[in-house]
Amino acid sequence: MAEKKKTRCVLCGNLCGLEVQVENNRIVKVRADKEHPRSQGYVCRKATAVAHYQHHADRLLYPMKKVGDAFERIPWDQALDEIAEKLKAIVDAHGPRSLALMGGATLASTVQSAFGLAVLHGLGSQYWYSAIAQELTGRYWVDGRTFGHQSLHLFPDEENTDMLLIVGKNPMMSHHFQQARTVLKKMASDPERLLVVVDPRRTETAKIADIHLAIRPGTDALFYCAMISIILNEGWHNQDYIDRHVSGFEGIRSWFTDFDAKAALAVCELDFEQVREVSRLFATRRSSHDSDLGVLMNRHSTLVSYLETVLRAVCGRIGVPGGCVLPGTVFGLDVHSDERDPKTWRTVATDFPGINGLYPPNVMPEEILSGHPERLRAVIVSASNPLRSFADTTAYEKAFAALDLLVTIDIAMTETAAASHYVLPDLSGFESWNVGLPLGCYPKVHFQINQPCVRPEGEQLEAAEVLTRLADRLGLVPDLPDSLYEAADSGDRLRFGLALMEFTRSNPDVSHRIPFVLAKTLGKSLGSVNLAGVWGILQTLSPEAQANAERAGFSPGPLLGEEIFKSCLEHPEGLWIGKVDTDNNLGGLATEDGRINLDIPELRAWMEELDPRKEAAALKPAALFPFVMSAGNHTDTNANTAMRDPVWNKGKRACTLYMNPSDAEARGFRDGQMVRVRTEAGEESIEIEMTEATRPGYLVAPQGFGLIHQGKTFGANVNRLAKNTYRDRLAATPYHRYIPCRVEAQ
Repeated sequence: MAEKKKTRCVLCGNLCGLEVQVENNRIVKVRADKEHPRSQGYVCRKATAVAHYQHHADRLLYPMKKVGDAFERIPWDQALDEIAEKLKAIVDAHGPRSLALMGGATLASTVQSAFGLAVLHGLGSQYWYSAIAQELTGRYWVDGRTFGHQSLHLFPDEENTDMLLIVGKNPMMSHHFQQARTVLKKMASDPERLLVVVDPRRTETAKIADIHLAIRPGTDALFYCAMISIILNEGWHNQDYIDRHVSGFEGIRSWFTDFDAKAALAVCELDFEQVREVSRLFATRRSSHDSDLGVLMNRHSTLVSYLETVLRAVCGRIGVPGGCVLPGTVFGLDVHSDERDPKTWRTVATDFPGINGLYPPNVMPEEILSGHPERLRAVIVSASNPLRSFADTTAYEKAFAALDLLVTIDIAMTETAAASHYVLPDLSGFESWNVGLPLGCYPKVHFQINQPCVRPEGEQLEAAEVLTRLADRLGLVPDLPDSLYEAADSGDRLRFGLALMEFTRSNPDVSHRIPFVLAKTLGKSLGSVNLAGVWGILQTLSPEAQANAERAGFSPGPLLGEEIFKSCLEHPEGLWIGKVDTDNNLGGLATEDGRINLDIPELRAWMEELDPRKEAAALKPAALFPFVMSAGNHTDTNANTAMRDPVWNKGKRACTLYMNPSDAEARGFRDGQMVRVRTEAGEESIEIEMTEATRPGYLVAPQGFGLIHQGKTFGANVNRLAKNTYRDRLAATPYHRYIPCRVEAQ
């Protein structure tokens, strides 16, 4: 008999609400949940296709061990015993720097990260590598310097702005803010509001924009410097805001007032007068700004993130309604790993620090192959697929083959799983209890506990439980008193909370192992380690989150976390659990003086290097690689590597290389022709799609393809074309959006 259940999408950080129909333990129909408070019936094509994510032939069902060139099914106890024994031996022989965790969570499934980190830190290592460090850590580093903490990030208040400047982002396809298409179409149709897009390509968002600046690829830093220079020299900056909220402005002012904006914009191939007008409008209107991987995975990435903050600050657009705001949160401030602190590790071969507790995937192959005595020798991969998600697949394949131990925890036999020594099956987001963290909650904070919709059809376990069982074998789980088990079994969570407080008060050294304590006690009584982890998170709300919850109507006090937990269980569609203090958004700053700090000494030399003439020379195409390619493109037909069965795109041109017709005709290429793209890193075959939307000399290919499903490869793996050493000097984020290449007939 069919049953309808409320859940959410697990394919991106918007976490849109869904209602699924289940028959015979299979998702047979998906529609948007109109009762979901945040998405309100908004959904994209990918969300409606989640049955293909859940049900496909490459789902992992049992623990597997590689024997020779093949995998053999083994019992859980054997798998975990052998992995624990090997981990102990490696760390004992080579030290904690020999171990790394890769992944550990996704935006849609965050609970397991606490368990993965508890294992990692319990064995003495800090090396947590994550996809976030492939994209965002340059921005996080800047946020740490300017806002005082690497977990403080700005989001546009797109609902209340009357001018939205979007740079290197295509929300009509990426959906990277809530109800993106609805919001953008409404803005584009409103004569009182202005939508401006800066992008080398006429994207779906650029097509509906009032103004599209078709910038030359790789010149974002020059563009931002030019805007700031124009605004300051014209006197359009908000001096009153600067006086009240900004520190260090006078120390950097000359970088921009003495900058040659006209020469810079000539290199950008943009019209000076048009950019001048956009600058005036941005400085004088109720404006906001947003950007994404087009700048974050491009030349001068970290410096560009800094320039974005400067632009917003001098125009007074930070922490104000309709501007760029600090969103609400459930967890409060998270990790802050300042590289100036000697306790923050650096990678041993490449010398990159952790940022926001994360290390860059771009350097992992070098760290494994360095020959350094403390090189990486063991990697636990959870909810990640480095062999298709990260730059330089060839380098990763060579590096992973050299590891003493590679363990993958996942729901599918990914390319990384296939290269592993052990593969451990995880529950999917539709088989388990879990929570995700929706992006940019402002002014209200949404929280949803995702309930299981279907039963597992094998021996899969929650990754958090897998990691807890592994921790047990590694001796990382403390001895627990019977009173704690009894309190958990009683069903009285207030009693359990008091018993847990007493236990931690008597044993302060176990605080970093609380995830395992919750798993062994409350996890057993609730029937889910993940659910126990969620309960634990809600008992430790930050003061800011507690104040937000009180503004949303929850009762303050020690029972607040339990009240939210119960309310979420009663509302599977989720609910508003907080409301940001919009009148004091800048009160969330964590700098010593409570102001936005703009003078960052580490960026002075970099800024002084940014000269239009030098940039023009650096951007001159090499004879061997005459094209620039963006290795990554959000479309309706890709979802990173999560959607592995290609049947969901049957009949669609899902993986093509966008090329301007003039470039194709000059080389004798035709639409639909298979060609070979070559870069310094490698080569891939892909189908040409001729389009005027992309400018001459600029190619665009989607990510999330080249996946091997049932032994057959579908599409091109653009990460094989991205050289891992071609990266940001400070954060090591890759230049995926600026890859020199050539194209040859196949």
